[in-house]
Amino acid sequence: MASIWGGHRGTIHDYPGFSPSVDAEAIRKAIRGIGTEEKTLISILTERTNAQRQLIVREYQAAYGKELKDDLKGDLSGHFKQLMVALVTPPAVFDAKQLKKSMKGVGTSEQALIEVLTTRTSRQMKEIAQAYYTVYKKSLGDDISSETSGDFRKALLTLADGRRDESLKVDEHLAKKDAQILYNAGENRWGTDEDKFTEILCLRSYPHLKLTFDEYRNISQKDIEDSIKGELSGHFEDLLLAIVHCARNMPAFLAARLHQALKGAGTDEFTLNRIMVSRSEIDLLDIRAEFKKHYGYSLYSAIKSDTSGDYELTLLKICGGND
Repeated sequence: MASIWGGHRGTIHDYPGFSPSVDAEAIRKAIRGIGTEEKTLISILTERTNAQRQLIVREYQAAYGKELKDDLKGDLSGHFKQLMVALVTPPAVFDAKQLKKSMKGVGTSEQALIEVLTTRTSRQMKEIAQAYYTVYKKSLGDDISSETSGDFRKALLTLADGRRDESLKVDEHLAKKDAQILYNAGENRWGTDEDKFTEILCLRSYPHLKLTFDEYRNISQKDIEDSIKGELSGHFEDLLLAIVHCARNMPAFLAARLHQALKGAGTDEFTLNRIMVSRSEIDLLDIRAEFKKHYGYSLYSAIKSDTSGDYELTLLKICGGND
C-alpha cells in the first residue's frame, strides 16, 4: 500500500502478524466496556497502516453490524474523536472531507486548500476527486469554482485536475526555456502574465521546477520567490509560493505548516490532525527532521507542550519518536 501513497519515510508501517478479527474484537470490547478503554484503541489504531485499518473496519461491520467510525463518534469526544475517526478513514475520503471543510461555512480556509492541493500526487488528486464526488454528489471543481475566484481559482482548478507531470526525469533544455518564459511573464515586462505562472507551476513536475528555479536565478539574478512576492498578491501569491516551497523541499513546507499550527496561543488542530494522519505513511520522518533543523526543537516536544490527554498520546504515537 505504501508505494501508492508515496515514500517509505513514514512512522507507521504494516503491523506484523496482523489479524483484523482479533483487532475488531479488541476494539469492540474497548468501546463496550464500562468507560471506554482509550489506551487499547490508541495502541491498535496507531500501530496499523491505513490499509490494515480498512480491513478492521470491514471486519467490525461484518461482525457487529456497525460502522466503526460511528461507534468511535458515539463514544469519544473533542479533538481526540476527530483524530481517531481520521485514522479509520480511507486517505482519499479523508482528503476529500478536509477540502470540503476548507470550503464550508463562513469563509474559506485557503491555507488548507493550498496545502492539500500542493502536496498530493496527481494519482492522489484523481482518487480524491472521485471520493469527493462519491461523498458529496458534487464535483470538487464545481465547489472550488464557487468558493474562489480569479487567478487563484484558475490555479486551484488546474491542481485539482491532477495533471501535474510525475516523471522524475528532468530536461535541462526545457527547464531553461521555462525559466525564460517565467522571466518574460513577470520581471521582464510591464504587468504580469499570470497564466504562464499557473501553467508552468501547476503542471510541471517538482524535480523539473526545482531545476527551473535554479535557471531562473541565473537569468534574473533573483529568486523566484522574490519575483512572485513582487509581482503577485493575495491567495494566488500564497499558492505559488507554496508550490515553490514544495518543489524545493516538501517536508520542510509541511514542517512549517505544523510549526504554524503549534505556535502561539491556541492550537490549529484542523491542520495538525491532517498533516500527522495524512503523512504518517509517506514522509513524516523527513518532516520531523526538517522541523528540528528549522526550529531547534523536536516536533514531538512541540506536540507534548501544546496538547494533552488521549489526544496528545495519540499524536505522539503517530509522531513516533523524539528527535
